Amino acid sequence: MKLTKFKSLKFQSYKPGKYEIPNSKKIKKIIKLSANESALGASPKVKTILRKNINTSKYPDYTSKLLRKQISIKFQCDSDKVICGSGSDEIIQMLCQLFLSKGDQVIVPEYSFLMYRIYSSISGAKVIFAKEKNYKISVNNIIKKVNKKTKIVFLANPNNPTGTYLYKNELINLRNKLRKDILLVIDDAYFEYMKDNKYSSGLDTFKNFKNVFILRTFSKIHGLAALRIGWGFGDKKIINALNLIKPPFNVNKIAQLCAIEALKDEKFINKSIQHNLYWCRKIKNKLEEFNIYTNKISANFLLLNFNQCKFSASVIEKKLEKNGIILREMKTYGIYNHLRLTIGNSVENKMFLKSVDKIFKNV
Repeated sequence: MKLTKFKSLKFQSYKPGKYEIPNSKKIKKIIKLSANESALGASPKVKTILRKNINTSKYPDYTSKLLRKQISIKFQCDSDKVICGSGSDEIIQMLCQLFLSKGDQVIVPEYSFLMYRIYSSISGAKVIFAKEKNYKISVNNIIKKVNKKTKIVFLANPNNPTGTYLYKNELINLRNKLRKDILLVIDDAYFEYMKDNKYSSGLDTFKNFKNVFILRTFSKIHGLAALRIGWGFGDKKIINALNLIKPPFNVNKIAQLCAIEALKDEKFINKSIQHNLYWCRKIKNKLEEFNIYTNKISANFLLLNFNQCKFSASVIEKKLEKNGIILREMKTYGIYNHLRLTIGNSVENKMFLKSVDKIFKNV
């Protein structure tokens, strides 16, 4: 029997951060610092929801009305301009379905979240890469890549996996230089961690723009990665169109309830921010003793550069894994001799630093 033809897919699929170590039976505990997950887990308010006897036999509210209302209160925005998704990934996918056709072009930074290029490619668009400068997004290089076929520019700010970011004035400059009919999509996944006065989130900067779309997630600082929930903010016409193609009941009831409580817990959010700042500084300073350098502190991860270190990234990666510690390899992103380190909880961070110290002192 002849197989029905399907699309020829010519791109590399997404490979998540490693979560297990081959032949690791002798290792008592695996410390996963490879996926930019929350260091402190979820808010106590979220854990209270998870202990409740929630009715799972009924479909959830397909509009996520209560969650969108809480988002509008928290961020002082119109709930009718908010859409919720099964992770911000789903909203990226829907944006590509809505805006892109074969022959269109999408611009992404040279090193950026892989799902931008994957969903764009699935929609038939050609992905154009804009060179970065010292691992930082270049506004000028993005503008140079624009042509009449350009439909969307995707970027995360701070950027994953580099940890670098654009200042508010640089973002505004980019939007001003782009054609008005090009949609600028800004992924605010790590905005909570930012403490630079020159930085401004996409939502704060472009709340009233019709040609800018903002992505947000509950997977990072809120610790809800397993529940797969995110949201997007944009012009009402875009939101209405996205709602037409959105899968029914795409965000489950437990995720909606937990997200609402996560937004309310300012104390926990602030605790997570302070934890991140403290450990980023401590780890960054310690690694510099071994000539391992990183980006300026921004999100909940550091991009480790081994170009001046006596060991290569792959050597350190293997030595750490022997101690049960997993970092994110960067070859998948086209960045060589680097590793990405997620900031873990205090115990995990201490174990990481202890292992690094042992590696270098045993030479």
